[in-house]
Amino acid sequence: MEILTEITNNILVITLNRPDAGNALNGALSEGLSNALTDAETNPEVRAIVVTGAGEKIFCAGMDLKAFAAGEDIAKIGMGFTALRKCSKPLIAAVNGHALAGGFEVVMMCDLIVSVESAKFGIPEVKRGLFAAGGGVRLPARIPLAVAMEMGLTGDPIDATRAKELGLINQVAPAAELRDAALALAARITVNGPLAVQATKQLMLDEIGDGNPQLMGELQRKVFTSEDAKEGPRAFAEKRAPEWKGR
Repeated sequence: MEILTEITNNILVITLNRPDAGNALNGALSEGLSNALTDAETNPEVRAIVVTGAGEKIFCAGMDLKAFAAGEDIAKIGMGFTALRKCSKPLIAAVNGHALAGGFEVVMMCDLIVSVESAKFGIPEVKRGLFAAGGGVRLPARIPLAVAMEMGLTGDPIDATRAKELGLINQVAPAAELRDAALALAARITVNGPLAVQATKQLMLDEIGDGNPQLMGELQRKVFTSEDAKEGPRAFAEKRAPEWKGR
């Protein structure tokens, strides 16, 4: 199972469960994440959601570039992001390891973040001829623009200590205490009025917005269907440096 779910005390815990692949986002995992979040929307028992990863080193390595290079439909890979974006209930990321590229975008779709100290956060998509369509939009609303630009344009990550200093994450916890820390934070939410909590989330996120949907669509069509978008993942799969064409 690519996704594991468990409900405890009005909190749904969703675990990305592809540890051997760095919990990378392929179609099956994204579909499973989407289904779990869709079910949670209509389940009155669920008042908060914790998203974490299986294993001890990687929360999510991002889009499965090998699957993408093999021709898997990016729209299917994106199902999980769409469900995260539409989720009306509070989302807490319990980051058990590195959150990079699409994995960092999953984190950015969450409302609150608890992380282990060893985690690194980054959007290295430009290194593969792609761009961060989710995290890249939301990141400048959460940290200074200059830092967001540096992360986006260089593709270099930051560590959890730096992320905490920037106000990107709420709490750093020892690995053995991460789940409990995330559940404790969620419990502080679930004691409140569910409708009031959801309204508060909606009002705050409306201030951020999702950028310009038309422009985003145009950029995705231009970049993700380019020769470079095929070359980056192919080079990754073949363990070599990419040869960019600029087209």
